[in-house]
Amino acid sequence: MMLKTIMAAGVSLGLAFAVGAAAAQERWDLANEYPPNSVHAQSADTFIKALDAASNGEISVTAHHGAALGYKSVDQFDAVGDGAVQVASSFVGAWSGIDPVFLVSSLPFLAPTVKDTRALYEASKPYYEKVLADSNQVFLFATPWPPSGLWGNKPLDSMDAIKNVRIRTYDANGTITLRNAGAAPIQLSWADTVPQLTTGGIDGVLTSADGGAAAQLWEHQSHFTEVNYASPLQIVHMNKDVYDGLTDAQKEAVAKAAKEAEDFGWGLLENRVKENYAQMKENGMTIVTDVSPDYLAALGKAAEESISDWKAKFPESDALLADYDSRRKQ
Repeated sequence: MMLKTIMAAGVSLGLAFAVGAAAAQERWDLANEYPPNSVHAQSADTFIKALDAASNGEISVTAHHGAALGYKSVDQFDAVGDGAVQVASSFVGAWSGIDPVFLVSSLPFLAPTVKDTRALYEASKPYYEKVLADSNQVFLFATPWPPSGLWGNKPLDSMDAIKNVRIRTYDANGTITLRNAGAAPIQLSWADTVPQLTTGGIDGVLTSADGGAAAQLWEHQSHFTEVNYASPLQIVHMNKDVYDGLTDAQKEAVAKAAKEAEDFGWGLLENRVKENYAQMKENGMTIVTDVSPDYLAALGKAAEESISDWKAKFPESDALLADYDSRRKQ
């Protein structure tokens, strides 16, 4: 009888241990609209690998790049907040209808250098965190796209060259700027861009060399004109209910992995454009880098309305930009 009691107790303890171990396991999905070889897919993959290591395998995340789950960046805000997906990597320009703060990283020609882009991010980060927190989400980290330029089937290097060209834009800032410059902008999500190129719905694309290279836009376009328009951000965010259910150790693992992925993403910028240009040239692209200062000045003038429009919609704009200006001077 005593032996049976000991064996029963052992089985009970074993079951309890197994249940406890199972409860500690986290299995998440991460949604991302962009291709697996894009900078932000690589940053997300870095986060996933780092989180697996930091949590000793307790948190496992499966990446779904290329909109494999059917979500575009604009959809992912609600999808994560509602818990339909635990984590996402989202282009913030698509969230302009949610809160105007998400347009700040794509304000044209506001942050021309990597240092400026980082300073703008640090000034904006508290605002991003608050908007996400108010929608049942946790901000994990953000990384920038390399500078946006103009893809087309000719050099888009003058006001005459872009006149009436149907150019895909990624947010309201680009739409206003290119419309004022005389083009015919069409705002599209990334998932809709290549189909529109394929069917002739658009003639050109406003995006980074990296975004275009990842999607092999050289199959549809022959030229890339460097204008260093903006380096908008991609934010990785997660459902707050899922986050709140983690142990303190697991939360520390998430923070550690997020920092590692963020450092990786920002570190890519230094050499990424050169690598993209080399790949694009290998595939027959012509890279136009010697655009005239007059053309850039004209584009800057065309962008003024978008900046004024953003300021009017975002009451804290003066405070944010003052903080940015202070940080960039440090």
